[in-house]
Amino acid sequence: MRSKVAAGAQPWTDGWNALLGTGRSHLNNSPRPLQTVIRGGADSNFAQLYIDVARAYQLALRWKVSGDSAYANKAVEFLNAWSSTLTSITGNADRFLAAGIYGFQFANAAEIMRSYAGWAAADLQRFQSMMLNVFYPLSHQFLEQHNGADITNYWANWDQCNLAAVLAIGVLCDREDLYNEAVSYYRTGRGNGSSSQAVPFVHSGYLGQWQESSRDQGHCTLGIGLAGVFCEMAWNQGDDFYGYDNNRFLAGAEYVAKSNLSDANGNPYYTAMPFDTYINKQGTGTGISPAGLPSIRPGWEMIYNHYVNRRGLAAPFCAQMAAKVRAEGDGGNGDQLGGGTLAFSRDPLAASVAPSGLTARLVGGKVELSWWGTATATSYTVLRSTVAGGPYSTVASGISGLLTYTDSGMAPNTYYYAVTAQTAAGNSSVSAEARVVTGTAPHTVLQFSETQGTTASDTSGNARHASLLNGAQWTAGKQGNAVLLDGVDDYVALPAKLMDGVADFTIAVRVFWDGGRNWARIFDFGSGTTHYMFLTPQAAGAGLRFSISLANGWGDQSLSSAPLPSGQWVHVAVTLSGSTGTLYVNGSAVATNSQMTHAPFRMRSTTQNWIGRSQYSADPYFNGKIDDFRIYNGALSAAEVAALAT
Repeated sequence: MRSKVAAGAQPWTDGWNALLGTGRSHLNNSPRPLQTVIRGGADSNFAQLYIDVARAYQLALRWKVSGDSAYANKAVEFLNAWSSTLTSITGNADRFLAAGIYGFQFANAAEIMRSYAGWAAADLQRFQSMMLNVFYPLSHQFLEQHNGADITNYWANWDQCNLAAVLAIGVLCDREDLYNEAVSYYRTGRGNGSSSQAVPFVHSGYLGQWQESSRDQGHCTLGIGLAGVFCEMAWNQGDDFYGYDNNRFLAGAEYVAKSNLSDANGNPYYTAMPFDTYINKQGTGTGISPAGLPSIRPGWEMIYNHYVNRRGLAAPFCAQMAAKVRAEGDGGNGDQLGGGTLAFSRDPLAASVAPSGLTARLVGGKVELSWWGTATATSYTVLRSTVAGGPYSTVASGISGLLTYTDSGMAPNTYYYAVTAQTAAGNSSVSAEARVVTGTAPHTVLQFSETQGTTASDTSGNARHASLLNGAQWTAGKQGNAVLLDGVDDYVALPAKLMDGVADFTIAVRVFWDGGRNWARIFDFGSGTTHYMFLTPQAAGAGLRFSISLANGWGDQSLSSAPLPSGQWVHVAVTLSGSTGTLYVNGSAVATNSQMTHAPFRMRSTTQNWIGRSQYSADPYFNGKIDDFRIYNGALSAAEVAALAT
């Protein structure tokens, strides 16, 4: 920052001038510390805190750029005043917002100043103690208990501000355990601010539907800003959550940015954007909410500059949002620190990068491709081969706009796809390949023909062998042997990541159910109760049921029929082709649902893939025999399912 401002370079100079233009960066302000900060309910006084936090941060920036110790001393004055006064944060549920938002902001201001020799070690320690004893406990409590509410009750930004606070406090206080607490939650937490829950659906072309998109746009842009801060802080510690799960955060940021923009003719984009019905404790969202459009707030410079100028990726809608707020000044109402044009602007990469993150999935019998673009590209070319590494033939060229392509009409086979970008300097290098099998092909086949040991071999050739656990035994089956489960604690475990990349599928199995309580599982693939897909012989009030959920049991998509007959062998199969799911019993279709958009790959990498056991610990284990368990890539036809059932 310092060298760019000294050289008069743009946009840093405009960012510097924006900082100078805010009253909060001046030396004539004095701290107004409180013993108790109240946010929510009567006697709220939290504005005094966020104003002083902003002052401390902006003064710290002025010192870093100018080198003038007067600004460092003034920043330290604010930090010391609060650390020697504040003892509690209270109020209604909004107290957790205060702890989260102002917690990460205060920690960032202090992190800048900890390098200042004029900040006494004892004063730094007192400030760290305040962060650990006043801010952290509330943020930790919220992430653990969510104020005693249903896990889906609080929107994404509640989790995200508290995640940012825990991470920032961990860094400031050299507490690796706090840092790990935050990153673990971001990866696998059940609340709406974790990576997969904040972006519950990634649509074709990598537009990631945001968790609050059906609520209003102000909270969407707030969440993007908070998640961006989390990613940037983690990046500075060597962890790449910007790129986590194939740039899932960028997918969400592009979606929210586009939702708040219009085309060249002034037509808002949101009216034609994809949206998957979203259900949680707050109700059902059926589309992008126009409330608060357009929501323009600071935070986009950091996101844009990371993806475009630091990594060389295309982020066209983030770029437009960053341009709208450039040069970022004061954060205003305390939700963001602001100053991003000065703090986060970067020079572009010297050379273009190849397209990246290519995925190829079989959806409705067609190959659906999506990829991340190159910042300098004007168009893209899709390549295809039947041999890994090529040679390739050109499938399509001149692709621009939404970076997705659907390929169809090929004979069933294994195909390898790649993408190149066209730039002013010529063609980029070829992207990493994506592999897909068209038609239908065995994914996992457990015939359970073994007679001893605890391993069930996968005879598909894909080495997805399973383990018999807790005393599960071999027994006579419908054809050859089967596995016997006692209904107490026996089950079969399949490998992690079992359904990664799977869209269209078939699961078929022979079942001899001895009867029992509701909710036993024929199979249940998931990662706990956040994401899962299961088949039960008898759900409460629903009979035989297949269901898939991406949001802690809310908004599950299912197929149901009469309870599975007990005391006899029954063949059961489930297929999904595009958005049409079909449930079969003994070779006959018994239920169809044409609105099943929750394909298995949307569960992400599952870690608990079980036959005979539920993700829910209170559910009973399966009591009976399982034989000839099969998973196919692709949806078998009705005739093919009937043939399996014979």
